[in-house]
Amino acid sequence: MRVLGSAVLAMEFLVMGFALLLAMEKHGALALSLGGALAIAILLTAGVMKKMTGWYIGSVLQLGLIAYGVVVPAMYFLGALFAGLWMSAFFIGRKGEAIRAALMANPPLN
Repeated sequence: MRVLGSAVLAMEFLVMGFALLLAMEKHGALALSLGGALAIAILLTAGVMKKMTGWYIGSVLQLGLIAYGVVVPAMYFLGALFAGLWMSAFFIGRKGEAIRAALMANPPLN
């Protein structure tokens, strides 16, 4: 669960970096500062994914990623795409950890 979540956040960090490059030409310092702060927050959140707090912070940052579409309109689509990946990482990761825990409790006999 945490590996998938961290991977989604790492890719979001890269996408935010490219969005900042697009925003540099048309927007002022405030939009760039907010985008940079969002990118750094996304990267730092990838480091706290061991705890459930990381998932809560990451969920809030998904909304920030979508909201950055005001500055770079393509971020509406990309933010929604990454929000879907974030939700699937949460649910698929939980199932994967449950399967791993069941296998560790009852290892198959060969």
